Amino acid sequence: MKLYIDGDSLPNILKPILDRAIDRLKITTYAIANKPIKVGRSKYIEYILVGAGADIADDRIVEMVEEGDLVITADIPLADRIITKNAHALDHRGNFFTEDNIKHYLSIRNVMQEFRDIGVQTQGPPPFKQKDAHEFANQLNNFLVKNCKG
Repeated sequence: MKLYIDGDSLPNILKPILDRAIDRLKITTYAIANKPIKVGRSKYIEYILVGAGADIADDRIVEMVEEGDLVITADIPLADRIITKNAHALDHRGNFFTEDNIKHYLSIRNVMQEFRDIGVQTQGPPPFKQKDAHEFANQLNNFLVKNCKG
């Protein structure tokens, strides 16, 4: 199992959580973004900088990911593409996107985008809190315990 990090919107509070898990379990990890990011100092993290443009980082992740891998992302369309490759997608708040729920998330996202396109002001997600980081850490740990041979 390899780990992929969609670095375009990764909250800073999650970086040390990921860095410790990667190092502890020696997980081959790819942090992919269209701007320089730093998740941590683990020798198991490879940073891949892609060109600017919509979905360039997402396309690279989808190209590289294999069945059983884990992708950390809040990008719902990317999560849908990951799931179709039989890989796993975990958002920043500790929620797994699955075959059972991804179409629901996509439909809500699409409706909200339609509202924004016609000028309706919508609320974004609630502020990211320590509780969210804690839930992310728990879900990540549970997944890695089950899926890593480290």
